[in-house]
Amino acid sequence: MKLYKIEAGSFYIDGGAAFGVVPKKVWQKRYPCNEDNYCKINMRCLLIDTGNKLILIDAGTGDKQLDYLKHYGFEGVINFDEELNKLGYKTTDITDVIFTHLHFDHCGGATKYNTDKSAIELIFPNATHWVGATQWENFKNPNVREGDSYFNENMFPILDAGKLKTVSENKFICPEVEIRIYNGHTVGQLVSYINTDSKTIVYCGDVIPLASNVPLAWISAYDVFPLSAMEEKKKLLDEASDKQQILFFEHDAYTECCSVVHNYKKHKVDKTFKFEELNL
Repeated sequence: MKLYKIEAGSFYIDGGAAFGVVPKKVWQKRYPCNEDNYCKINMRCLLIDTGNKLILIDAGTGDKQLDYLKHYGFEGVINFDEELNKLGYKTTDITDVIFTHLHFDHCGGATKYNTDKSAIELIFPNATHWVGATQWENFKNPNVREGDSYFNENMFPILDAGKLKTVSENKFICPEVEIRIYNGHTVGQLVSYINTDSKTIVYCGDVIPLASNVPLAWISAYDVFPLSAMEEKKKLLDEASDKQQILFFEHDAYTECCSVVHNYKKHKVDKTFKFEELNL
């Protein structure tokens, strides 16, 4: 099995939104911000070649809504054709796309406008696109908090092409990759557990977007259900520390991966790693 990180671009969010009720005087010691209080965050995808499947986890924001979303200051948004070619693959090789959830910065890069912008095309036309069943229902009928994060053109072309599959319970999509349902940040988020010969990699998505969010109370103001977000994070961290799993951060611009420990019911980052340092 081969694993590759793909940096799909970056953007900026308010530090208060990133850390919720944690005061800036506390969080800025762990995560930097600029003079406008904005923190840089990445869109870090994961490509998994099992030999039988070629799986992509999340797809960044793409370029369809960049003008509308310009206040986020997107930078370095990639072309997946070019990035996959660098690794020796094509977009048509992707067999599965796992969406952690359907906010624009996680799924927008799976579709694009055609040349004359008259229609939307799938970037991974041969792939089954996986999404949590309750997340899909939330996408179709969003609450007030999340409505501005969902765009029909990101997902309905995938549905119309017959390439969307919803998940209502934890399952293995292949022997090496399990997807589990986590709620809190939103409903029906999918967390992927990638089982290599030596380690289990946990693609945290927005259950734990940044290494600085590891402490239980350090949740984002974007989390729609805060108490559930903390409970679900604890469940993930308890297993990660007990089984020495490696957390893979999608949004952290400075820390790609870490191990965690817990003492006296508190969880904390143990060791941090560049993805390449895991020697997978």
